[in-house]
Amino acid sequence: MSHQTRRIGAALAVTTALVLGATACGGTTKSDANKEDAKSAAAGKADPNAKTKKGLSVAFLPKQVNNPYFTTSDNGGKKALAGLGSKYQEVGTSSGTDTSGQVSYVNTLTQQQADAIAVSAQDPGALCTALKQAMRNGVSVVTYDSDTKVDCRNVFVSQASAEDLGRTQVQQIAQQIGGKGEIAILSAAQTATNQNTWIKYMKDELKKPAYKDIKLVTTAYGDDDAQKSFQQTQGLLQEHPKLKGIISPTTVGIKAAAQYLSGSKYKAKVKLTGLGTPNDMRAYVKNGTVEAFELWDPAKLGALAAHTAVALESGQITGKAGEKFTAGDMGEYTVEKDGVVTLGKPTVFNKKNIDDYKF
Repeated sequence: MSHQTRRIGAALAVTTALVLGATACGGTTKSDANKEDAKSAAAGKADPNAKTKKGLSVAFLPKQVNNPYFTTSDNGGKKALAGLGSKYQEVGTSSGTDTSGQVSYVNTLTQQQADAIAVSAQDPGALCTALKQAMRNGVSVVTYDSDTKVDCRNVFVSQASAEDLGRTQVQQIAQQIGGKGEIAILSAAQTATNQNTWIKYMKDELKKPAYKDIKLVTTAYGDDDAQKSFQQTQGLLQEHPKLKGIISPTTVGIKAAAQYLSGSKYKAKVKLTGLGTPNDMRAYVKNGTVEAFELWDPAKLGALAAHTAVALESGQITGKAGEKFTAGDMGEYTVEKDGVVTLGKPTVFNKKNIDDYKF
């Protein structure tokens, strides 16, 4: 079942290495039957026609439990797993920056012999040692929403193209401020992989001649904490009185920023866009604080992560580019370069369509 061994050539050598490695590290391995699955998968070849396994144990480890965004996404995974005949659990910390807590949960899930882990990483490297140990023990590792390093997981389920998300947020704010003025970014944690990737593309987009009259003055970090994000918004406006717009690529941040702006003299004067949920942002769109923002459907993201985990465990994919699998009624998906599976294009929400979405 440990299809992650696809990266190494000889079946016998890989199987031996797995057994010895698990013994040396004192880890708990899966059943002998699963080890036999690992041997057969050692050649690294996917079988798209393989029967979908049932009764699997799949754990979701979000960046932050009780965060409305992750509650929605993980419930999407829960529903998908129920339809696939497998078991779901969610574990995690209440803080969006507790990387050591995430590591502890990965280690515990490995010891509990979970079949697969779907994790949204708080830090690109902090989880690597624990995740690699999990894979050595036959656990399929899927990252979703926020990735680790490529060799620390089997597949990353991306909410949309990172480049699309970064560039379209700049396009949104540019349109709203009339193509000129100072802007700022209100991000989550400084280490958040997804945030930093999107910001990289934002900065690259801003280099284009079309944005020559727009100046990015600073990036602030609210750590996906509502109160801190609220305070950071206030600080941005005090420190940069000429600020014309804010991009917040985090659901917690954009809601907190909207809350501050809606009750201030800056309402409708300082534009705000980024990534938010319709339920969080509906009131602010309707009262004129926010013109438009974007996101993907987090429930579908969680569902795709669940389907991906089961496809890996079933041997339908191994994580190599070009492999295809079907995610229920969501249709067929293709594994891209570096083991990435992309949900789709982001959706722009505004007054015209926001009532069409309930998440």
